[in-house]
Amino acid sequence: MRALARLVAIALVLTCGRALAADEIAPNRKPVRAVADARLSVGGRGILPLYLSSDWSMPLPTISRAIIVLHGRLRNADEYYLSANTAQVAAGDDGKHALMIVPQFLAEIDVDAHKLPADMLRWSLEGWEGGDAALAPNPVSSFEALDAILAKLSDRRIFPNLKQVVVAGHSGGGQVAQRYAIAGKGEARLSRQHIEIRYVVANPSSYAYFSAERPVPAIAASCPGYNNWKYGMDERPAYLADATPAALEQRYVEREVIYLLGTLDTNPEHPALDKSCMAKAQGATRYARGHAYADAMAKRDQGTPNHRVWDIPGVGHDGDKMLTSKCGLAALFDIPGCGAER
Repeated sequence: MRALARLVAIALVLTCGRALAADEIAPNRKPVRAVADARLSVGGRGILPLYLSSDWSMPLPTISRAIIVLHGRLRNADEYYLSANTAQVAAGDDGKHALMIVPQFLAEIDVDAHKLPADMLRWSLEGWEGGDAALAPNPVSSFEALDAILAKLSDRRIFPNLKQVVVAGHSGGGQVAQRYAIAGKGEARLSRQHIEIRYVVANPSSYAYFSAERPVPAIAASCPGYNNWKYGMDERPAYLADATPAALEQRYVEREVIYLLGTLDTNPEHPALDKSCMAKAQGATRYARGHAYADAMAKRDQGTPNHRVWDIPGVGHDGDKMLTSKCGLAALFDIPGCGAER
């Protein structure tokens, strides 16, 4: 980790959670405060900014785990990088062999405000959450950007001892993690290098369903488009167009997914909660929607999902508290002591 980044991360451990929680209720139609300092080319079609806890331009033989932490709807990767480092410090010795990665999905207003180069990828304000194509410089899916990160991690010249990758997200980032667990194609490169991958989905506002059934059918019945992507399988973006819903579902049930649900994330009027009819058809609150979705997946006939649901007692919509809880650290670092599975 860059020395300055570590000092800043440790200094803000106690305040980061409050800042992150405050940001989650702020509007997302203003430029980001900071742009990540590292860069990754996505197939030569655009540049993705990201934060890295170690320089991956040279071999990193001590890294055995890579954790990708996905920011929320505010695109505030700087706050999530601090949160990722908070979790890394809380993991103790287990965190010392981890590479923390926080990609940043910028919008046009960010590129303009920070006078960024023309080759910097930028998406619509919320389209990146579901894998939409970038608006410029080329129509690159946000999922292709994640594929590029996984391709980098599969390079054994840089990561000779990497054993596991974790793709984790809270809130808006949880939406990305859940959809990428369905759609992502980058796992194949890791598998060829015998690198395991896990997806951690924490407190998202909604989920992508594989059937037309919903927990609140009355709302679905009066909601045109309730089954469109990113809420269902209709009208999927180009990145997902080459696979049938059945194939996507089979892929998803086989992947290792941990749902982290804060037991106090139960405010149906939370400012950052998706209150569209598409989301309300999935339940009234994030906590209710999470358990309803996991229950629905368990009842499907595509086989028993390789999924677990862990409640985080006494925690609401707070990314820091979710990721640094016993179950959060278990999901990210395999640290024992969770005990909240149901």
